[in-house]
Amino acid sequence: MNAITHSERKRIAGIDSGLFWGYVATMIFMVGDGLEQGWLSPYLVQHGLTVQQSSMLFTVYGATLAVASWFSGVLAEAWGPRRVMTLGVLIWLIGEVLFILFGMEHQNYAVMLPTYAIRGFGYPLFCYSFLVWVTYRSAGKGLGTAVGWFWFALSGGLYVIGNYYSAYMIPIIGNIGTMWTAVIWVLIGGLIGIFLVKGNVSEYMGNSKEKLKTLKSGLTICYENPKVALGGIVRIINNTGIGGIPVFYPVYLSTHFGFTTTQWLQIWGTFWFVNIAFSVISGYISDKILGWRNTVMWVGSVGCGIMTLVLFYTPKAFGHSFLMVDLAAMLFGAVLSGYVPLTALISSLTPENKGASMSVVNFGAGFSYFIGPAIVGIFIGPIGAGGVVWIFAILYFISAVIMAFIKLPENHSALKQV
Repeated sequence: MNAITHSERKRIAGIDSGLFWGYVATMIFMVGDGLEQGWLSPYLVQHGLTVQQSSMLFTVYGATLAVASWFSGVLAEAWGPRRVMTLGVLIWLIGEVLFILFGMEHQNYAVMLPTYAIRGFGYPLFCYSFLVWVTYRSAGKGLGTAVGWFWFALSGGLYVIGNYYSAYMIPIIGNIGTMWTAVIWVLIGGLIGIFLVKGNVSEYMGNSKEKLKTLKSGLTICYENPKVALGGIVRIINNTGIGGIPVFYPVYLSTHFGFTTTQWLQIWGTFWFVNIAFSVISGYISDKILGWRNTVMWVGSVGCGIMTLVLFYTPKAFGHSFLMVDLAAMLFGAVLSGYVPLTALISSLTPENKGASMSVVNFGAGFSYFIGPAIVGIFIGPIGAGGVVWIFAILYFISAVIMAFIKLPENHSALKQV
């Protein structure tokens, strides 16, 4: 299974033209998947749940998301990306309908837990399988840019369009009505991704023995290549703070500084709008100037450690200042994009087995949404919101230290490492 070279594919803005509709599908799908991320926790707290119960809901969701993220890469290689993407759409729709119909509409927490967990399997199988497709059809120096566009599409749908869409729709049709529209977004995105993405997926599939070997490699690669394991840890830290902040921060802003849910959604949407813009820029800078490792280490890790604290202490310093909190969120979103080259870096450590290394990276992305809410649930009571934020900040600084140990082989010509 060899990566397809640059010369064999037409490219649009640095991405394979055959995969163009996959990026579109990813963005649309993730609008449906993420439109509740910014408001579901405060909504549930307002309707009788505790912050700890809400964090448990997101923790269970993160656990299933992590499992699906782990297997998405190797399943995409073993079965083909298109089949795994189809499975992701079907599972997501089942979980969503059950969650709304029998859980959310009746405020039945016992039903919400398992059904939201089922939903968690959906988007990794759909989106991360497509990401494996991207890594195989993008070559060398262009891989950082191609991956940057993927995260542009995913984050743009999940956080930017989803948040602004919810801020507009909730006052009109309510929270549950807005939640039902997610089904439409996912159906449209799913159909586009399944039927319009071009390319022969048979190149990713071997015989039955090769498939078994691929699945096994997804479990053994961390032992065989410790640098891949370190990259997975950094990927977990990457989104740990981002996975935990929406669980408690909007409640904190509302309780202590009078921010409304609509204001929070606008702040969170702005955060991700800036992030997706800088994701493409960071992909280019990492390919052409800094190198993948230095971009992740200094821009992503150190930058996020600082800006996590800045975001929390800005309302303490300026009170109910929408402008200042929004500005802090914008800067945070910009430095978070520094983690974008991590996918290209880790997949390039094992060019002969990208699916397995991508499974580790994807698992890290999913597992962070387990760790983040879990940290909130465990520590919000004993040490408060400020203590939780410091935990997230310290984790980001730790990821910078870990990145010092992740280097490509000396003969790797795609980038500068230092």
